[in-house]
Amino acid sequence: QVQLVESGGGSVQAGGSLRLSCAVTGVSRYTMGWFRQAPGKEREFVAAISWTGINTYYADSVKGRFTISRGNAKNTVYLQMNSLKPEDTAVYYCAADRNYMATASHEYDYWGQGTQVTVSS
Repeated sequence: QVQLVESGGGSVQAGGSLRLSCAVTGVSRYTMGWFRQAPGKEREFVAAISWTGINTYYADSVKGRFTISRGNAKNTVYLQMNSLKPEDTAVYYCAADRNYMATASHEYDYWGQGTQVTVSS
């Protein structure tokens, strides 16, 4: 059974940091991605990491501020978020994709339940 469980969300002031985690079971050799969805907006791509952890890709809006990584056992994916801005406020989702480094949400096969991130000014 496939399970993706996010944690680490919360409230932080602008300029602060948060680290999101995604515990993954039931899938292997998948690209992992992070997406986010703000109220009234479509879900958008944030970052992706290959199965090996060697390759990463970021949305322009988070490049240089966010870092995606995998744990040594590859069953946990992290999103380190620094220099947070109010516009980063959203529900953040992790997802698993059997294709290579996709950025479109419809390409992803499995999704977590999401974790709320709120950044105040």
